[in-house]
Amino acid sequence: AGQDVRVDLQIGAALVGEAARNADGADAAVLHVAEAALIAGDVDTAFAGEIHALMAIHLPRRFATESEIYPITVERERARFSAWYELFPRSTATEPGRHGTFRDVIKRLPYVAELGFDVLYLPPIHPIGYTFRKGKNNSLIAGADDPGSPWAIGNADGGHMSVHPQLGTLDDFRALVDEARKYGIEIALDIAFQCSPDHPYVREHPEWFRARPDGTIQYAENPPKKYQDIYPFDFETDAWRELWQELRQIFVFWIGQGVRIFRVDNPHTKNFRFWEWCLNSLKAEYPDLIFLSEAFTRPKVMYHLAKIGFTQSYTYYTWRTTKAEITQYMRELTTPPVSDLFIPNFWPNTPDILTPQFYRGQRTVFITRAAMAATLTASWGMYGPAYELMEHTPVPGREEYIDNEKYEIRYWNLDAPHSLRGFIAQLNRIRRNHPALHRNDTLRFHRVDIDFHEHEWLLAYSKTSPDGQDIILVVVNLDPDHTHRGWVQVPVADWNLTNIYQAHDLLTDARYQWSGEFNYVELSPAAPVHIFRIRRLRRDERGFEYFA
Repeated sequence: AGQDVRVDLQIGAALVGEAARNADGADAAVLHVAEAALIAGDVDTAFAGEIHALMAIHLPRRFATESEIYPITVERERARFSAWYELFPRSTATEPGRHGTFRDVIKRLPYVAELGFDVLYLPPIHPIGYTFRKGKNNSLIAGADDPGSPWAIGNADGGHMSVHPQLGTLDDFRALVDEARKYGIEIALDIAFQCSPDHPYVREHPEWFRARPDGTIQYAENPPKKYQDIYPFDFETDAWRELWQELRQIFVFWIGQGVRIFRVDNPHTKNFRFWEWCLNSLKAEYPDLIFLSEAFTRPKVMYHLAKIGFTQSYTYYTWRTTKAEITQYMRELTTPPVSDLFIPNFWPNTPDILTPQFYRGQRTVFITRAAMAATLTASWGMYGPAYELMEHTPVPGREEYIDNEKYEIRYWNLDAPHSLRGFIAQLNRIRRNHPALHRNDTLRFHRVDIDFHEHEWLLAYSKTSPDGQDIILVVVNLDPDHTHRGWVQVPVADWNLTNIYQAHDLLTDARYQWSGEFNYVELSPAAPVHIFRIRRLRRDERGFEYFA
């Protein structure tokens, strides 16, 4: 107060005059009046709100630099938090020996809802080719009754915009989509951009495929595997514009049938510019779309697919089995820049993948792998009923199910006494009820000690809700053969806990009174997982203590 600001006002007047010359009309007139007032020494003009607003608009920024314009994608919640269940519609018949239908899948919806899944993913539902059709267990010779692989798409009945006649009609499919919605379930469709030799595209558009020197079309290969029943598209063909538009139209067609979630088969083997154009143009028109990338390839490629438009991705969780492997992998996935764009979806199994930890058929392994998939990441999925019924026999020498549903119709006894359906339902219920498990950014690993060193077999990690009120601590015994005990470290100060607090096991409803930083845990192969909710000690207005 009382300072001489005449020089400051003249400096301000020069800036206002510069802004006035950069403006026009009424704004310029107001600024010129303000310039004159400041020259005359009017301090109040320097604090006028209208002048501040006009200066923010019109003052030239001759030396300002601008960054590139970066797109920001806003996804719906299911893109971040979802539970997927995969089944083959043709294996949903209620009696052995019959081809399942969409109407059978409708009857299966209460079961899927009981398990707690909100996305039902169907492998390709299109007509299947006859030429070079694969037989049981990927045999090169198919029997008369072998249904073929759903991924060998297309025959005289139609292609990617048709349904297999034995599954039903488009009306039946739309009825499935509508009925699933009543259970809070969305139908996800498999998009596999490839054709059987019998697909109408092969006859009508041979220019969309790559020809070999002998004039035949190049079939798909993934050495040492050969897929004579599948022709890949040539995304770099001279007729690429027509091909790309047609492939985009396949998405549009199924969007028109009510589908908003797509699992895309092997996108890393297709043209990246195609995906960037196709997915982003679709999202611009249908912003609620979700695309799951099935790309088991180099991590940088998987992350690039996320950058160009894929919402979620399969991961290498299936092959991460030790404590060190799981910890390192999760830190990679939940740390920027990977976590800025890549949303993992953990699957303990798929029709293509049965890893060695399952080969002994131990119930404890099926429990721990599902529990970790469902709690380490906010999105998870499983291929059933093979998983809950603990199918575990591989093709000799290969990480793949024997008697695989990719090549034959299976009948499943969903009421088998050994089924894990109760555990899976409980697991998804816990996920749904606890917001801490709805995201990945708060994941934290905790030390577990035994005899003053880090425990090799007990893995502990936690997640917290954004407001810090919901705290979930998971402890897993990674050894399927032995009981292990140890002391888990709890960050008492970080979680704002009192000296005494409660660890409520959401799987068993057991409640343990814990105190201090290290607390005892013991897990056996029969009960290999704790999913604790950590509850703080509270006092009500009458002085009674309780845990909340």
